[in-house]
Formats: sequence, structure tokens, C-alpha cells
Amino acid sequence: MNIIETQGLGKRYRRTWALRDCTLAVPAGSVVALVGHNGAGKSTLLNLLVGLIEPTEGSVSVLGGEPAGSLAALDAVGYVAQESPLYQNLTVGETLRVVASLNRRWDQRRAETRLAELGIPRSRRVRRMSGGQQAQVALTLALARRPRLLVLDEPLAMLDPLARFDFMDTVMTAAYQDGLSAILSSHVLAELERVADHLILLSQGRVQVAGNVKSLLAGHRLLTGPAAETGKLPENLPVIHASAVGDRAGVLVSSGDQNAVPLGDWVGDLPEGWRQEPVSLEEMVIGYLREPDASVRSETAEVMA
Repeated sequence: MNIIETQGLGKRYRRTWALRDCTLAVPAGSVVALVGHNGAGKSTLLNLLVGLIEPTEGSVSVLGGEPAGSLAALDAVGYVAQESPLYQNLTVGETLRVVASLNRRWDQRRAETRLAELGIPRSRRVRRMSGGQQAQVALTLALARRPRLLVLDEPLAMLDPLARFDFMDTVMTAAYQDGLSAILSSHVLAELERVADHLILLSQGRVQVAGNVKSLLAGHRLLTGPAAETGKLPENLPVIHASAVGDRAGVLVSSGDQNAVPLGDWVGDLPEGWRQEPVSLEEMVIGYLREPDASVRSETAEVMA
């Protein structure tokens, strides 16, 4: 079952397309990293998944075919927006009561247990909590709804490193224990690499690359060698991005597909002084973001298991 499906999805604001021709299939149980420049269309995609906005073209469904924003979808989708918006004048306990009254699915014991484990008293007012504590309260509210899909829009932006680590550990624990799926938009690539098994990279409102992280990394290599001799590299290599620091060059290349290819099977023989290395998620993402037109997609940009 696919937890997220989009077909030709697009959203236009007046004359500007925020998202265009987005076709994805995300299998259930995935933890998906959604990355891209500011203004790439990440928040637009997440808002479409939650049903906060309607598409201009195409279709979007969640939870194995439920229309985004439908009653069935709303009951099973948890959402944490940017900056963890909470009622600043309420106490944590009052916040729980308000949210519980607005949801048909609510696990009060789970919410109270999480807050106790975090050391956040119910009597504390939201405005007196740190950014990390507010983010954890917002995540607690989402998890207490027992969602099947958790949508997180830049929840790490205002958190310190330890708070980010704790936040992501909570997400991973919930994914493991409850079997929920999650899609997380963030610029903190190191945290995403630690938790995500799938990637969606947007640039200029379009899907640039998408797929299983392990397969994507297996299909990319970083070639390093003398900057003056880049012309000696094989001509048929699909280059995503090339850069040079001093007399050394780095060239990110792709196999052009998402199959896990053993090291060296598709790069071929390299000139003397050159070598190939596996790439990290951060190196691959930055390469695509620097060259947004050099997209290497899967077939229909599907996120496959």
C-alpha cells in the first residue's frame, strides 16, 4: 500500500506555479526526507497532502487512496507546522484539553505519558517553554491522535542540536513502535540522513530526484582527480555537478537509474590520478541543488521500497 500518491500534482498562486507535474508513490512505513531550496515547493506539497489547500491540477491521495483532506484522511494524518504553532497563553494541560475536544481520535494517556517522560509539567504556560519544549508538545499533540501518517514541516529549524536529536528519536520510535509513516521537510541534512530511508528532492517547484535512499546513493559516485584533467573522464558519464578547489576537482555522477549497482560496474575505467568514492546523502543533495536542471529521476519519480 502507498501511504502517499500524487499524479501530475500542481499548485498555482495567481500566475506563479509553486508546484508542478509532481508524481510520487510513497510506500507505507517510509520515513521520507523532503528537501530543497527555500521556495522549492516543499510546504506547498505538505499542505496539499494534509488538505489545507486544494490542487490546481492533478490528484493527491493518502493512506492507500483516501483523498487528501477528506474526513477519513484527517482522522489519520498528524501534522506539525513550521514553528510549532501553539496557543501561547494556555498552559500545556489546557492545550491538551482544547486539542482533545477538536479530534475524534485522541489518546490522553499517551499524551500525558510523553509529557511526563519529557519533564514538561501540564501547569506550565506555553510562552514560558523553550523552542525545543514547544516542538515536543506540538509533536505530542500530533502523536496523541494515533496517526498513520505524520507530516512535519521544518520542525527542527529553531531547535538546538540536542533538541533536534531528541525530536527525531521520538519520530523514529513512533515509526517503529506504531508502524506509522512520516514525511519530514528540513534543511538539516545530517539529521535526515540519520533517520530517512526515502528522499524527495524538489527544485523550482518540480521533483528533481526521488527514491529509496540506499538505492539512490548506490547509483551515484563522487569522482575526484586533477582539475586540469577533467576532460579525460569518460564522455558518457551523466554528470550532475562538477566543482574544483585549487587543483583538485570533484565530479558527482549518476548511473541514471535507481538500482543498487555495485561499485565500479557503471563508472568504468578512470584516467590515472582519478578515483571514485561513495557519496553521502548530503553530498548528493547539494550536487542536485547546485545544478537544478540536471535532474535524474526514477520512472515517474516514484519513491519505491
